Amino acid sequence: MDRARVILIGGFLGAGKTTLLARAAAHLKAAGERVSLLTNDQAPNLVDSEFLRQQGFAVGEVSGGCFCCKFDAMLQALEQATASKADVILGEPVGSCTDLSATVLQPLKDLCGERYRLAPFTVLVDPFRLREVLPGGATRNFPESVYYIFRKQMEEADAIAINKSDQLSSAEMLSLDAHVRQQFPRTPVFPMSARTGVGFEPWLAYVQSGVRAGQRLAEVDYDVYAEGEAVLGWLNARLQVEAAEAIDWELYARRLLNQLRGDLREAHAEPAHLKILLSTHDGSARANLVGSTAEPLVQSDVQGKPRQAGLLVNARVHIPPEKLTDLLEHSLRATASSGVATRILHLDSFSPSRPQPTHRYKQVAA
Repeated sequence: MDRARVILIGGFLGAGKTTLLARAAAHLKAAGERVSLLTNDQAPNLVDSEFLRQQGFAVGEVSGGCFCCKFDAMLQALEQATASKADVILGEPVGSCTDLSATVLQPLKDLCGERYRLAPFTVLVDPFRLREVLPGGATRNFPESVYYIFRKQMEEADAIAINKSDQLSSAEMLSLDAHVRQQFPRTPVFPMSARTGVGFEPWLAYVQSGVRAGQRLAEVDYDVYAEGEAVLGWLNARLQVEAAEAIDWELYARRLLNQLRGDLREAHAEPAHLKILLSTHDGSARANLVGSTAEPLVQSDVQGKPRQAGLLVNARVHIPPEKLTDLLEHSLRATASSGVATRILHLDSFSPSRPQPTHRYKQVAA
């Protein structure tokens, strides 16, 4: 029996993993492959899952912890995908997680090698965050323990993809590419833009080439790793939104994101990733922010001006979770002045607990 191919894409929060997943899924589907997607988060009500479903993809979700700590739940999701005859399963682990080679890739190869064909593990890198870890580079916005996770993710990668080439000059991208190749000389590096597709096909050809997966294990200090996750406040909220009259939901999403950004700046709280998804009966508006100095990205395909919408908010910010909840509620009240009433249906706000992986291999499995 043919084994389903499993392509996992890691990388820090805001790197663009979901955009790359969606592009890869669309490309493979157009080529005649049966594709399933697998998302992962510390809590339910994930923007990425809903966004990908709205693109017409079959999506499974593992919530309540990373793939490493929810390994059995991940296996169950993989089994459901193969039961639906998926040829390829594309997945993204939680962006604040590392040590995935030891805790996810090696167990998959060792325990499930007869069922799944694991592609080389890609770590997607945001070039602006990459600059922050370079000696003498950009201003650092997070504690050192957060950058420790970022570096360890690259250290264990089978391939490194430097994303967002469309936002850099050729000289800037060449400089970052050279730095990464010098630091990781045995790891293939792929400059690309997941949004525009530039550089996408060489990367996809590599991960489908049959190169062995999980060939590197990082030495990870779990005390530092746990500290790096715990300093981030984590918030997932589902809300019902209703306007008093016809409204431009793209404009509302932009206002809400800008209000949140302003409130976070005032609180000196750096966002690792902030995502909003407004869904109506005839389209959706999606907004995201990957840093306090970054420009918000807002996209919408909402037709007409319906008065009701569902709203998902996902925020990962360097701030205590209770303060993050307060900031969200303040931002919602501030944007209500435009005639929009919001009702919180479900909200989770917390700091991730210490990682407790189901398996942790000390050697590379065959």
